Amino acid sequence: MLRERARRVTLPPVQENIDKLEKVIKDGNCYGAQQMYKSISARYISAQRFSEAMDLLHSGACLQLKNNQVTCGSELAVMFVEALVKAKVPYDDGTLDRVRTIYKLFPQIPVPQHLGEEDDVHQLAEALAAAKTRVECCSSFLRAAIRWSAEFGPHRSGSPQLHVMLAEYLYTESPELDMAKITLHFVRGDDPKKFASTLVSFMGKCYPCEDDLAIARAVLMYLSMGNMRDANFLLSEVKQQVEVKKLEFPQSDLIHFISYLLQTLQRDAYPLFSMLRSGYKPSIDREPAFNEWLDDIGEVFYGVQRRNPLQGMFGEMFKIM
Repeated sequence: MLRERARRVTLPPVQENIDKLEKVIKDGNCYGAQQMYKSISARYISAQRFSEAMDLLHSGACLQLKNNQVTCGSELAVMFVEALVKAKVPYDDGTLDRVRTIYKLFPQIPVPQHLGEEDDVHQLAEALAAAKTRVECCSSFLRAAIRWSAEFGPHRSGSPQLHVMLAEYLYTESPELDMAKITLHFVRGDDPKKFASTLVSFMGKCYPCEDDLAIARAVLMYLSMGNMRDANFLLSEVKQQVEVKKLEFPQSDLIHFISYLLQTLQRDAYPLFSMLRSGYKPSIDREPAFNEWLDDIGEVFYGVQRRNPLQGMFGEMFKIM
């Protein structure tokens, strides 16, 4: 006990270390500062001075990211979240703002989409590799924050705001878009209007056969969670935005199925639900996950038990997380 007290006394106020390490970074020694952030924060944590450890790690993550040290900054950002967990800090707006501050400092750089005749292939490869690194680093940080918010907050699948942040970054920064993963986070978010804008943007980039899949995937994911309100809002908002931008809204059998499904789920009409699944089976089978989500929907809206209770949206979420 005496040693513990002595150790706490020898640690200076954290602001002294914050100022000292800021100078080290300004002098250009980002790597040396990184090792010092890690070792000094470990001492504060060992002394159970969690608040000071978090202040140090938050400051370090922000400074490294401001200096374009993405790998170093993300490592300290993840350590900041780990300190939140160790200290059992409850999820609240104040702590969410601290996470958001770090998130906003991750670089957002347009990814080259096409290779022109005069482009340097080597430079393009470097740009794509850098984009992949940024996405991996930011994703690691936000996934850790989502796990913290799920454990110490009111949302079982994590903070809706954090899910939106991750979905946004994946969409804007990923060299290769994975709309299934992006959709998974948007449907756990709280901004269906922004999600609709993202889908409309994607429709302008994707192959024509993918636009209806992206819309159907979003609607089915919402419905599999029992979220009828946002499923209806999303489809309506996408149609409105497409009309404003004078684009063409897809009119495939799959889109017709989604529209009929939304109407059917407003009624106690399980036989009609089954008939729709049977009648539009070729369109539904275009993506294997659709049948799984429809099983979820049958359970949520009509109480039909799944054949395999280990399947479903939560299983899919755990795979991605």
